[in-house]
Amino acid sequence: MFHGDQRSPLPPAKESTATAAPPAEKPSTPDAPAGKPAGPAAAQKKKARDPFFDNAKYLAIVLVAMGHAWEPLTDGSRAAEALYMVVYTFHMPAFIIISGYFSRSFDMRKDRLQRLITGVAVPYILFEVAYSFFKRWADDDPGHPISLLDPWFLTWFLVALFIWRLTTPLWKIVRWPVPLALVIAMLASVSPDIGDDLDLQRVLQFLPFFVIGLFMKPEHFQWAQRRAVKWASLPIFASALVMAYWAGPRMTSAWFYHRDSAQELGAPWWSGLVMTLALFGCSAVLVTCFFAWVPKRQTWFTVLGAGTLYGYLLHGFLAKGSRFWGWFDDYQWLHTPLGEIAVTVIAGAVVTALCTPPVQRAFRWAMEPRMAWAFKKDPAETARARGAGGTAA
Repeated sequence: MFHGDQRSPLPPAKESTATAAPPAEKPSTPDAPAGKPAGPAAAQKKKARDPFFDNAKYLAIVLVAMGHAWEPLTDGSRAAEALYMVVYTFHMPAFIIISGYFSRSFDMRKDRLQRLITGVAVPYILFEVAYSFFKRWADDDPGHPISLLDPWFLTWFLVALFIWRLTTPLWKIVRWPVPLALVIAMLASVSPDIGDDLDLQRVLQFLPFFVIGLFMKPEHFQWAQRRAVKWASLPIFASALVMAYWAGPRMTSAWFYHRDSAQELGAPWWSGLVMTLALFGCSAVLVTCFFAWVPKRQTWFTVLGAGTLYGYLLHGFLAKGSRFWGWFDDYQWLHTPLGEIAVTVIAGAVVTALCTPPVQRAFRWAMEPRMAWAFKKDPAETARARGAGGTAA
């Protein structure tokens, strides 16, 4: 959902990590009307990126970075904790819904499988290894293992996206996909034996949002942009902040990570079922409110939406490094209101810089490698190419 080509499903005014987001699959687009050849204008329109989704991805990645910056402040600031809980209710669900939306056309076609490998699997391997070495060095932890089965920090999303995309054809044939995905998420929340391999708790508990994205249509996003929804979102966000301010000292924010079962959080098993349903409802409402305020037009940050995978994965080194190097302990002024504002601004500025085209060009080898050498050539395509060459000669 973070980078890649995206085509406009909305009237003129798109992931694909990280997210979230991460790379977005190209959705299918209607063919040209019968009897009318697709000319240059039609081809240009077909390739156009919709500013709405690039804007949404950029704003969501900024919230991800800010959330990571607020985390060390939550113990001493109830306001920071309330903001943290509200943002964590919807920022990853929003990324995941967009990922699902741009995965609608995914099937087992060769080119799409190759793109899944180069745009999701390869970045996962590279950054899982890079993060592991970074932790060994920055946290003075030489024994930290390098394990591709146990995603560390941000790389869980790439594992999840890989699995979700592979299951896309299955969700298209079942009768009630969203209720089924929600039941799976609820069962995962009461199953402590799932363990940490591939971060399957997160894969399963966030699954409903990906499935929702698979079945969303352009008119759903248009509905969220209606004036009535936009203005209704203001009291809803205010109410969410008040509720989070009240709930902060009374519950653990670990519920919002969706990485543990209820039993692992020290709660009775049945609370996993209740919390999964409750958080799903809250997330759906706040994601709608978030989409309501995403600009539909081209803005100064629209171009950054294509680089959110870069911002997502690269800002993790600074987010973790600030903890390893004790910045929040050594500089106590960061825990003052002025310091909290400064941390918020810095986090937004850093992730913005990491989404820019120069950074994309510098790290494209890791995020979007071509790797034509790694795949077998299609014999049929080779034969057609030879035939065309012979005809031309």
